[in-house]
Amino acid sequence: MDANRSEWLVVRIRLANSLAALSSEAGGGVAAGLAALDDVRLLLDAVPDPRLRSELSGSLDHNYALLLMAAGRNDESVLYFDSSLVHKKKSLENAEDRISQLGPLVNTLATRGLAHTRLGNVGRAREDLVQAIALADEHGLRMTAGDVRRPLGSLELRIGDVPAALRIHQESERIYRSLGEEIPPLLRLDQAQALLTAGLSDEAGEFLDEALPVMRAQRTVTRELAYGELFRASAALMSDDLELARSYAASARRRMLRWGCQTCVANATIVGLRADVLEALRTNEIPPSLTSRALRAANGMPMPRLADQAALARMLAVRVELRKGKRKRAAELLARIPQPGRLASVDYRMLRRLCRAELAVAEGDKTKALAEIRAGLTELDRVRDRMGGIELVSGTALHGRELADLAVKIVLERADAARLFGWTERTRAQSYRYEPVVATDPELAERVGEVRGLDQAIHQAQHEGHPTAALRTKHAERLREAHRLGWHTGRWGRPRPVARLAEVAEELGERALVSFASSGDDLVAMVVVGGRCRLVRLGSAERAAESARMLNVDLDALAPDRLPAPLVQSVLGSARKQAERLDAQLIRPLEALLGDRGLIVVPTGPLFAVPWGVLPALRSRPIVVAPSATAWLGAARSAVSRARKVVLVRGPGLVGTRGELDKLAMHYRTARTLAGTEATVSSVLRALDGAKLAHIAAHGAHEHENALFSRLELADGALFAHEMAGLAQPPSQVVFAACELALNRIRPGDEVLGFASALLASGSRTVIAPLSRVGDEAAAAAMDDYHRGLAGGAGPATALADTIAVDPFRRPFVCLGAG
Repeated sequence: MDANRSEWLVVRIRLANSLAALSSEAGGGVAAGLAALDDVRLLLDAVPDPRLRSELSGSLDHNYALLLMAAGRNDESVLYFDSSLVHKKKSLENAEDRISQLGPLVNTLATRGLAHTRLGNVGRAREDLVQAIALADEHGLRMTAGDVRRPLGSLELRIGDVPAALRIHQESERIYRSLGEEIPPLLRLDQAQALLTAGLSDEAGEFLDEALPVMRAQRTVTRELAYGELFRASAALMSDDLELARSYAASARRRMLRWGCQTCVANATIVGLRADVLEALRTNEIPPSLTSRALRAANGMPMPRLADQAALARMLAVRVELRKGKRKRAAELLARIPQPGRLASVDYRMLRRLCRAELAVAEGDKTKALAEIRAGLTELDRVRDRMGGIELVSGTALHGRELADLAVKIVLERADAARLFGWTERTRAQSYRYEPVVATDPELAERVGEVRGLDQAIHQAQHEGHPTAALRTKHAERLREAHRLGWHTGRWGRPRPVARLAEVAEELGERALVSFASSGDDLVAMVVVGGRCRLVRLGSAERAAESARMLNVDLDALAPDRLPAPLVQSVLGSARKQAERLDAQLIRPLEALLGDRGLIVVPTGPLFAVPWGVLPALRSRPIVVAPSATAWLGAARSAVSRARKVVLVRGPGLVGTRGELDKLAMHYRTARTLAGTEATVSSVLRALDGAKLAHIAAHGAHEHENALFSRLELADGALFAHEMAGLAQPPSQVVFAACELALNRIRPGDEVLGFASALLASGSRTVIAPLSRVGDEAAAAAMDDYHRGLAGGAGPATALADTIAVDPFRRPFVCLGAG
């Protein structure tokens, strides 16, 4: 063969190799792509140069393996990756320019690692991926180094280490940013998948809403876009947006059908079925064909490759048949569901436990049902114990939500107050069970420093009349990076045991504890007093939630210091009305049990927003609010700091509080006062470490996306909750005088997240903070009264009760933790 014909043949093979892969991505499907590559392979024997022939074979085998992976034929793909690596290693040995050959070899090595991951070959996958990363790092292949970390993150996720997966994905993101590259949408998909595993559906949805428009604009291949839509459908399902879940699942399924990936089609089918089943169970309107649809989907899934998906479809059919009263049929279907394997998802495990528990209920064996629920929640605890940041710890509760709800429903039907108390403690606010462990993360600290510097730059630009749009964009970007670092730089240690009723009763002494719970629209209270636990039914949970919401609206409206008198009277009248409604529903039915005792309140859901001191029956009563009895017991039994250090802090921008710290200093002669330009983040943190009492008058904001980034505004920028939580010895008592940082985000399982709750989880014993807005002057007057009470020897809850009673609707403070 002459040189020109040989050169043309090589060009033809390279072009045909690329076109075969592209044609399958463009809609031709995997089978068409494989057939085209088979045709290309027939041309290889005509290439006279053995080195060049080996190089071309390596590229061809790599593309062939990719197509097999895309179709879910991972075991076959590994064989072609093996062959590709043999050829690429030969090419590397003979290459004059080794770097040009090293990149393709690293790429194949990493992709084979991903195939092994999908096959469950954890050891072989890790070996490939670690080697690929080491080669890329060693030879300065920075872009490749970012790319090959992604499959290692997928491996960590597959074995259940969500923080490790997020950390590795963050490393990839940092590499891309250092190169000035846009963040690949596929990395966002990987991050979203990890967050979905942790139950953080809202955060995952935000990643995907960022990535999907970019993927569509870039005309990303059908397969990857379908993955993104499938993850978005899953996030919507977890957030109870069933219509959005159906829409994305249907779109993902259509794309995957064109692509020919049976695994992906099955996954999309399952999400759509789950949305339909959830709606049917909630409305009790069961479409006649729903069971047959689920079973038809299960029976059409190839075994054993899609065994888990088929089992999920059958579990959905089990739930439908149970609701229709067909217990025997449901039992037959459930008997076909295999026990979960080592790599089965949390979702699979929890759904199987739920089916077994619901079947036991249908069979009249509620003891067996509770045993199944207990076993499922124990499995979930093992997952939770491997999480890092508090957001991940709390997010896992989403996976056990239906199990927990069923347990409460079963026990509530028995009207057994003591058992209900035990189950609610078992299922709520698990993130407070973990011992805090001091840990620092230099990268997170650097990001927070950048955010703080950008805060100052924005303020300066505003002062000088310069544009701030670019600075604000950069600020938002750095803050998002810090949020995401917080997901895997957690500081939570060993889990503490759930509090037992006898322990709580002993610690209470003469006080009473009221723990609220709901099942459906039924609201109840468990009252622990005098060593006994009693159950009181309180009517509609929805009605109480609406009253709590309206009361907060009124208190916010009442907050400004100098409102016109007619407006004050109007808003005050509405606030009193809502407070009386809550009082009549929640407290009056308990009066005979409570007497005039001090009170520990464990709210549920929207009741966390109730400032209890404004309710008429609770005026002047010492009240402590806790996310669970377990959290309260831990705080109550924690050692009271022997330190005498008192720190008083005033941030910028407060009106009418200039003399506030001077008044407070009269109560604490040795207090350290930080105000004005002295109240910087670093100086405040140094002063707070090891303090007995910290009083902070500063504006602040609750951060919905990540509680540990709720913030206080100080002289040089924001002080974030995670920085206070990261102190070696957080202050024993923290008082927030001028911001609504007792506000919380309530996750499933009554997982309470906010600035105050993050401090409690980190080791602070008591936090005093308002639940709604407070005027600066009203806050200053309230705090003068509060600290006078403390200085006089009263405990925090007693001093706060006397303070609130002076002007309840302008002083919506709560005592959190232990009083």
